[in-house]
Amino acid sequence: MLRARRLVLGALFVCLPAAAGAQGGTTPPPNPDAQSIRIGTQIFYDYTYTAAPKGTDADGNEISPNSFNIQRAYINVSGTISRAVSFRVTPDVRRETGTGSSLNGAMTFRLKYAYAQFALDEWMADGTIARLGMIQTPYLESIDGIYRYRFQGTTITERDAGFISADVGASFRMPVGGEYGEVQVGFYNGEGYQAVEPNDQKSLQLLGMLLPLVKSSGALRGLRLTAFYNGDHYQKNAERRRFATNAMLEHRRFNGGFEFVSGTDLKSATGASLDSDGYSFFFTPFLNEKGRGWEGLLRYDWYDEDAESAGHRDRWIGGIAYWFPHPAGSATAALLLDYEQVNFREYPAGLKPPTQRRIALHGLINF
Repeated sequence: MLRARRLVLGALFVCLPAAAGAQGGTTPPPNPDAQSIRIGTQIFYDYTYTAAPKGTDADGNEISPNSFNIQRAYINVSGTISRAVSFRVTPDVRRETGTGSSLNGAMTFRLKYAYAQFALDEWMADGTIARLGMIQTPYLESIDGIYRYRFQGTTITERDAGFISADVGASFRMPVGGEYGEVQVGFYNGEGYQAVEPNDQKSLQLLGMLLPLVKSSGALRGLRLTAFYNGDHYQKNAERRRFATNAMLEHRRFNGGFEFVSGTDLKSATGASLDSDGYSFFFTPFLNEKGRGWEGLLRYDWYDEDAESAGHRDRWIGGIAYWFPHPAGSATAALLLDYEQVNFREYPAGLKPPTQRRIALHGLINF
């Protein structure tokens, strides 16, 4: 009996401090300078059937090209050095398509992101950061969280207008008016993460975002208005400019948006300037809730790569997606069955490309 009492008293002495800590009395606060490292991945995979134009095999037989593909595979490595310093390294595994390359057709390994990030909250507004290295460019990063179907295909700004998703340089981002918006400034090589800098010209990129109704409780609470400018040169006195603006809305029942893009390209100081413009809108209704269950995708693009000559293209995309339910967190998995058609209109005789029609099953893993 005495032995049993001693065991009970000993257990109480062990448990009471733990219980007191669980009530919040003595639990130490989390260490803001704790170091950590995290590993994740992002995979875009698909099966695509091309209904038009038809192709031919090695014997000259007419075929409808179709294949299973891995469009992209990221390995995300991110970590924290201190409360002020963090980093990210993202290798990109994708198929080599360069003609004449000994690796043509092989899956190759290259860097997409590799940068240091510095939190400037102690000296400036909360959320202010600076990045150095191979980093995201401001505009495409700002829309990826709303248009969540990059795994189907990139937006008009990247697919048609030549915007670059990542480049080597430095950027600065600062919130404005608390939650009402932000400004970003970036200074980059201008050639993109996949190319070396061939000269002394640099790309200056400016972005301003406004969330005018973020404090309201109405249907337009998630409205975002964005303007972006990229000033660059191919070489001295040969300008390369891009301008984009958009209005996007996040609602509990849908996401939607409209964007306009224009550009000026003068590849040589003695050549002719090429002016381009286009617009796009998308609508993604949620049959249940965002990121859980069935969703729709409707998108239309219109782009003219040379405003001085006849000919433009338009793109229709329609599909139904299923986002697999999962516990709370940032990990996602989705499947999308979609149809895409690209039409080429008002081209001169003999120069008009054939209409493109594709049916695909796209998949996303993001962890």
